[in-house]
Amino acid sequence: MNYLHTMIRARDLDETLDFYCNKLGLVEIRRHDSEAGRFTLVFLAAPGDADRAGEAMSPCLEITWNWDPEEYSGGRNFGHLAYRVDNIYDTCQRLMDQGVTINRPPRDGHMAFVRSPDGISIELLQAGASLPPQEPWQSMENTGTW
Repeated sequence: MNYLHTMIRARDLDETLDFYCNKLGLVEIRRHDSEAGRFTLVFLAAPGDADRAGEAMSPCLEITWNWDPEEYSGGRNFGHLAYRVDNIYDTCQRLMDQGVTINRPPRDGHMAFVRSPDGISIELLQAGASLPPQEPWQSMENTGTW
């Protein structure tokens, strides 16, 4: 068995791609528009996975955008997406600088949570050993739900 992808639905494709590509740093691997089905599929991969994602489309995040407006809620109901990062503090700072709320700060130097514009919970995990706790993260409170 091989992991292929995780699919999430976007209510606003531009806003969703801005978050995942411009802020989180994923790259677009493939896009498919279906006139008959009235939807667009966009496959994204982490930069370190982009080469191996290629034809297999794995590991990828599939963004499904239905052209007819729909409201989606409870993005957390399926769990979360998880990405390993080189430096949890630098990643969280970069996201905060771009207006992303850090719902669960990396107080332990290992794990943080943010949410996409569609309410999807995203876990960020420090690659390798946890970094030593440091401020302002160590004293930062949780914001909202994660």
